[in-house]
Amino acid sequence: MPHAVRPFLKWAGGKRQLLPELIEHCPTENLRASKRATYFEPFLGGGALFFALRPMRAVLTDFNERLIRTYLGVRDNVDDVIERLHRYQRQHSRNFFYATREKEIDRERDNAAVAAWFIYLNKAGYNGLYRVNRANQFNVPVGRYDKPNICDQKTLRACSSVLARAEIHKADFRDVKRRAIRGDFVYFDPPYIPLSMTSSFTAYTAHGFTNVDQKELRNVARQLIDAGVGVLLSNSSAKAVADLYREDFQCIEVGATRSVNSNASRRGEVNEFIIVPRER
Repeated sequence: MPHAVRPFLKWAGGKRQLLPELIEHCPTENLRASKRATYFEPFLGGGALFFALRPMRAVLTDFNERLIRTYLGVRDNVDDVIERLHRYQRQHSRNFFYATREKEIDRERDNAAVAAWFIYLNKAGYNGLYRVNRANQFNVPVGRYDKPNICDQKTLRACSSVLARAEIHKADFRDVKRRAIRGDFVYFDPPYIPLSMTSSFTAYTAHGFTNVDQKELRNVARQLIDAGVGVLLSNSSAKAVADLYREDFQCIEVGATRSVNSNASRRGEVNEFIIVPRER
């Protein structure tokens, strides 16, 4: 197994701590062989499992267009992203953060510019959150950092090298049904079903992620398994998750420490499910 590359973004629900447990359920040898399995990750987020596995063939997607454009910018023009981040680092202040946050970034044609904007707000914003309102406006306040590490040049270059082997585009998670074939492997890490009625946070896009979406995701996972595709999922340890995956799947409870949350009382030790198909 090659040395893991650290993700260049902070991300709510990031999987760095759970990598040993996740990798245990991945076909690592096939994913490292150039002419074998393709790795799919339809909820890309911080991409911790992808960067740990470093598969030879990968299709990385997400419905968050800014996130996808950020990955494209890092993959295709990391030098420009680094240069822009150095400028952000020099100019960083509370006022500069809020002025940058208000920029109409979706009008920007250059993916490197979008990537630098996204990474800067991710590193300098409160607790590393990415959150938008219904108008798709980023609304996280400035973080309480003396000197945020806005430009981690070494990590960005390492991530760019690994991403060079990946196809990256915006897509709904359902798109994987028409792409993945027998022998491929799909890791689903969706916005989690909340542990309580007051803990829901799915605002990574303006559309959120509903209970109907959660049921559709389970059905997509079943269809892929029936087609001979390897499947691994993550979700919260809520009873609703256990009920949703009661048939055909096994929910394995694991512990993790969460530091990215808008509510400080919900950070710390939590239990999650790693969800795998039952043996047939």
